[in-house]
Amino acid sequence: MNRILIWILFFGLGTTSAYSQGIEVTGKVVDAKSQNPIEFATIKLLDEDSGQMIAGTTTLADGTLILSTESKNFSVEVSFIGFISQQIKDIQVVNSKVNLGTIALEEDTQQMNEVVVQAERSTTEFQLDKRVFNVGQDLSSTGASALDVLNNVPSVTVNIEGQILLRGTGGVQVLINGKPSVLTGDGGNALGTLTADMIDRVEVMTNPSAKYNAEGVSGIINIVLKKEDKKGVNGSVSLNTGVPNNHSLGFSLNKRTEKFNLFSQIGVGKRTMPEDFESLNRNLSTGAEVQSVGEVEKNENFFNLILGTDYYFNDRNVITASGNYAFEGESETSSGDFSTYDGQGLRLSGWQRNEETEASNPKWQYEMQFKSDFTEDGDHFLLVSAIGSSFAKDQSSSYINIPTYGDGAQSLEQLSDNDFSQAEYTFQVDYTKPIAEKFTLETGGQYFIQDVKNDYAISDFESGDWVVIPELSNNFFYTQKVLGIYGTGAYEADKFGLKVGLRMENTNIHTLLEETDEENNQAFTNLFPTVHASYKVAKTFSMQGGYSRRISRPRFFDLNPFYNIRNTYSVSTGNPDLLPEYTDSYEVTGILDHSLFSLSASIYHRYITQTVEDVTILEDGINITKPMNIGTNKVTGLEVNGKMTPTDWWSLSADFNYNYFDRSGTYESAPFGFQSNQWTGRLTNKFDLPADFSLELVSDYRSSYQTFQRNISGYAMADIGVRKKIINGKVIVNLSVRDVFASRISESETLNPDFYQYSYRQRGRFVTLGVSYGFGKGEAMEFSGGRRR
Repeated sequence: MNRILIWILFFGLGTTSAYSQGIEVTGKVVDAKSQNPIEFATIKLLDEDSGQMIAGTTTLADGTLILSTESKNFSVEVSFIGFISQQIKDIQVVNSKVNLGTIALEEDTQQMNEVVVQAERSTTEFQLDKRVFNVGQDLSSTGASALDVLNNVPSVTVNIEGQILLRGTGGVQVLINGKPSVLTGDGGNALGTLTADMIDRVEVMTNPSAKYNAEGVSGIINIVLKKEDKKGVNGSVSLNTGVPNNHSLGFSLNKRTEKFNLFSQIGVGKRTMPEDFESLNRNLSTGAEVQSVGEVEKNENFFNLILGTDYYFNDRNVITASGNYAFEGESETSSGDFSTYDGQGLRLSGWQRNEETEASNPKWQYEMQFKSDFTEDGDHFLLVSAIGSSFAKDQSSSYINIPTYGDGAQSLEQLSDNDFSQAEYTFQVDYTKPIAEKFTLETGGQYFIQDVKNDYAISDFESGDWVVIPELSNNFFYTQKVLGIYGTGAYEADKFGLKVGLRMENTNIHTLLEETDEENNQAFTNLFPTVHASYKVAKTFSMQGGYSRRISRPRFFDLNPFYNIRNTYSVSTGNPDLLPEYTDSYEVTGILDHSLFSLSASIYHRYITQTVEDVTILEDGINITKPMNIGTNKVTGLEVNGKMTPTDWWSLSADFNYNYFDRSGTYESAPFGFQSNQWTGRLTNKFDLPADFSLELVSDYRSSYQTFQRNISGYAMADIGVRKKIINGKVIVNLSVRDVFASRISESETLNPDFYQYSYRQRGRFVTLGVSYGFGKGEAMEFSGGRRR
């Protein structure tokens, strides 16, 4: 299989030589008034005689364009929504090159007031140190949340527990607008308060530059939120309803004047997430078993509000103040039927365990940012920002055991209380200066403070009173401080680019279990070098390479020894003694961009030390799972992404990722080693149908794989999305069915000489209908709504 994959890669890369001839056309498109670059402007090369389009492209983030043609008799048409199109004739060809220079487009106010047309955006863009995935065309994510959007991004997977993986590996740092956010905490679950209509694009950095925090062994995912800055009043509103309950209302409003840009986003809704579960715990020494089967229903009411303003002192200096308030009110019920069996399979006892959980999760974040541009093009600037955030969780769970069979089943009532609070502060300075036309220097620093307190207690109801269980109750305090400084230098020419950087971070971590006076202090300083290079082999083919060293510090929820006791025979807890993971990451990518199709292929390798994995041990008949540092992990993989447009009404894209694991280490004084592999594939078909209908079909497969103790099953699933544009695109109606065949499962087996454990979870099908409306100069939202973990 490996030979076939490598053959596919090099066959795709080898075809580029056929497209290396012709005339190269370059230029830059800007707003005539502000002189800011215009991204995604449409560039068409038209035959002078017939007027037919010869080639086309869109501009990059800096407004630049590049494309090629065999024809010598053509004109150029430049257009963008809301601006007056320009047509350039009398093209001068010099040495097989055409430089259009800077093309300034004038805003077409009358057109924008009359009609709103949605700009089509390229799905994927490759930059020197990251890939950018534009969200706007994902029809099957109607009613989705940020987690669902991430699950549709190539290289990214989100499992049923809400864990985010990048190329099959955890330890991902998630940012919002390039900075840490209170919404990326809580194990990623707080991202459910971000509705998908708020998201502009997702940036994936498998080898981030030294400019970014070194956190995240597998890389960084940056979620960039929409922020309209066209003058006038702009906005959009969306309404969604679904089965099971997925009801939401989303609203955005922006007003831009000469000095101010006021922006706001609101999301509010209610959702239900049902789940079926099964579990089996078997003691291999005695043959005794505990089996359970049941269902869970989680209900959430959520609210998210973002308010902010930009104030322009002048054309080059702007200050931004923004705030974010999010709230989740949770209620969860669980009912499971438990049975015990002896070594001969005889049922000994049975009981029903019922759970009721209530929780409130308020989250605040506020930010002040100042940017000063020293040049008109914005390439030389200073950026200073300060962010503060707080997150609280007040959760109470009650459990009741009701005997149903046998004398061994006893009545039991338990209570779990969890009072959690977290405060974070980030102070950051970034300075960028071009030294010459092709050289750029960046430097800056960041200071991050995290302060967490968690009071937890588990009690049994005995003789009419609640009695706290001391060994399962404590007050846990956690403090982390990280100081980082960095510097990068970049050289970017027409064909070759090189960027090198170095980041230094000093980390201090302190944990304290107050009741037992268990204290853990960690202090360490690390250097994190990064290197990125690119080379344009031909007009349609380029190569990229990158290296970075990264760290994954234990999160609070990995350290917190709070027990989850939904199943008293299979509990999970954190590990206060957990150490950080380190990784060295290498990558080489080939990118082929032809007018009919695009293809990229990456070969990558990651060497991870102090690897963190969930380890299960058996104590007094109870399986206890907690994260531990277990040896090293060598990951070698191949990733291929391709897109093709066979006709003007049909496009398809495919993503494939294969990686091979080589695990080794020592556990309980005994060495271990094993090899495993996993692969994922996704195929997306999009159809433009008559009467402004669009259809999207997504098929997704995740293979089984092995970890230190577990075998994780694979699954196949499918999503469907339908969209209808009406009233000149101002109103969009979306219908999505996620997990059409209810085949997305989480199934694992834990293998150990002393015990066997089996776990199964399934969520089911989600159907959502949404309507969105864009007004002013805004665009109708593509989708919005709730989350599915």
